[in-house]
Amino acid sequence: MPGPDVTVIIASYNAMPYVTRSVTSVLDQTLGADRIELIVVNDGSTDGTAAELDRLAAGAPCMRVIHQENSGGPAGPRNLGLDRATGRHVFFLDADDHLGPEALERMVAAADKNGSDVVLGRIVGEGGRRAPSSMFGRNQPKTDVFSSRVYWTLNPMKLFRRALIDRLGLRFETGLSIGEDQPFTATAYLEAAAISVVADYDCLYWVAREDGNNITAQPHGTRMRMDLFRMMTELVARHTEPGDQRDVLMHRHFAVELRDAVLQLCREPYRDTQDKLLKELGELIEPYYHEGLAARLPAMVRLRCHLIREGLLDELLTVVRWELDRGAASYGITTLAASAAQGPDIVTEDGRAYAEYPYFRDSTLNIPDDCYDITSELRVRHFLETAELDGGSLRLAGHAYVHRISGEADVELLLRKRGGSVEHRLPVRRVPTPDLGADEDGGQFRYPDAGFDVTVDLATAAGGAPLGPGLWDFTLAVDARGVTKEARLGSRRASSVTDETVTVVTGEGTAAALFTTKPYRNLSLDVGETRHRVLPHLGVEGADWASEGPATLSVTGRCTLSGWPSGALVLRATEVSTGAVRSAPVVPESDGAFSVRYDCAAAPGEWRFELRLSAGAGEWTVPVPPRARLAAAKWQRFGLPWYAKVVEGRDVLVIRTGRVELLKGVRGRLKRR
Repeated sequence: MPGPDVTVIIASYNAMPYVTRSVTSVLDQTLGADRIELIVVNDGSTDGTAAELDRLAAGAPCMRVIHQENSGGPAGPRNLGLDRATGRHVFFLDADDHLGPEALERMVAAADKNGSDVVLGRIVGEGGRRAPSSMFGRNQPKTDVFSSRVYWTLNPMKLFRRALIDRLGLRFETGLSIGEDQPFTATAYLEAAAISVVADYDCLYWVAREDGNNITAQPHGTRMRMDLFRMMTELVARHTEPGDQRDVLMHRHFAVELRDAVLQLCREPYRDTQDKLLKELGELIEPYYHEGLAARLPAMVRLRCHLIREGLLDELLTVVRWELDRGAASYGITTLAASAAQGPDIVTEDGRAYAEYPYFRDSTLNIPDDCYDITSELRVRHFLETAELDGGSLRLAGHAYVHRISGEADVELLLRKRGGSVEHRLPVRRVPTPDLGADEDGGQFRYPDAGFDVTVDLATAAGGAPLGPGLWDFTLAVDARGVTKEARLGSRRASSVTDETVTVVTGEGTAAALFTTKPYRNLSLDVGETRHRVLPHLGVEGADWASEGPATLSVTGRCTLSGWPSGALVLRATEVSTGAVRSAPVVPESDGAFSVRYDCAAAPGEWRFELRLSAGAGEWTVPVPPRARLAAAKWQRFGLPWYAKVVEGRDVLVIRTGRVELLKGVRGRLKRR
């Protein structure tokens, strides 16, 4: 009999009342209890957790509870659970947290489909807990630590293939009271055949306990933080060669683990201890801190590293206290109260932006400006309120500004042709936004003139010439006090700005489609049917005789285009022998459906029918499908018999209209006798 698909391991210590929801979220998984093994290790709880686990296990055959003396941390209980696990995959769940109902089903499916050794499910914070989010922007069937942001979440609440764990002999570090999961997760990442990310479902709810007793919320000492930093940098160095890939991973540890060690250094009670620890920190960072890594790091991290390397303890402590006053936090849970103090002022010079962190251009220290250069950290914040493609004009409106640089800014709309270097710049009309910025950053920065409104005329957008065929991406270029930043437009938009593709045909006969790219929801324009064709929007469903007259043809169909020139869409009849053309206008309803009438009695001949859209140099036709066994229509004109009937054997509807020849008809009847 095959074993379970997933073994869920919960290390539990004094977890009431959270553990009840944690356990039941596993038992209620849509994957099915018959495919789950649940192992809960009670690590010497004293608050009723043990009795509650036994109660839950009594009604759950898939659940096993192991009671042991307190081990001092989650590493030991998790390792014990691993020793007992029999599932193809293992998922570690903290007793404080809980799963979304479909979490395991979705993650197992991703692992099986993609051959993944590790699967991350989207994490959401609950009760004020900050959850990592940068790696969950989109589903990623197969990725790795170098081409995604997965390395920025090193907690073990993920799906691991047990064969990988067994092959590597992975276990949690029992010598660490904080970060014991990082070596385990990082090694699994680096050795995985593939990593998958399930970003379209809330898999894990990361809960902040009301009593503040989450393990990651505890202060721990500087020494423990430094040991973790040492362990992780050495692990990265063992698995990577010096260069860009190593720097990608080191970035996380210099930005997070080193930061946490420095924050704790401020709490050390004795000066000589601080001096000693600072010297050790300098020795820890020296083998890995170089120009390539520094270029990846935020300015504040570069400033910390400079002060550590120079042994400037008082200055480092001043910077730390400055950070604490502004709500510095450890990863996962905010542990240090913010006083809502304002952030640094920004100085702009020669196209660069500098944050006035402590000691900026202090002549006694001569700290390099590079330690304060935040140009690469600044981002354009933008919002799209209007995107309307009407005929040959596209109107875009919203606001855009460089975050943290107050004042007026110049904005241009850039049209860039995908796959080449062609670019067109269009000025925008600026719109006042007097209150913009009041609700963020404590109102420290204001952007009073950040609104934009621009109409792109497809006939003149290319420097007075028509915009050529191809895919065109929209980028906003924002110049704030000489600092220019760019951002693709569309990812943040009003609910009225649809994600649906809008396709039109202009008066010049050009097809244009405004569409949203995946996965980032940016806005782009397809000119000339590069990807978005017109013909799929035109369809003819059938033809029949209408009730209005004996020879009135009714043709039904659908046109799902969003716009075309008036009168350009018709039902066209072409006389086969002479080429004469007659047409009837097509006017669809709001849902695109149409029913058009054509009087077959109007002219004799053999007429071929098609739906036609024609504008300028553009023409699109869809044949009306032949209608087999459509009875002939008959009527009298001036006392003489006429008929209209389908010509059989054609790949398009052809109707022959004419007067009945009486003598020929009599002969035909006689022959049939």
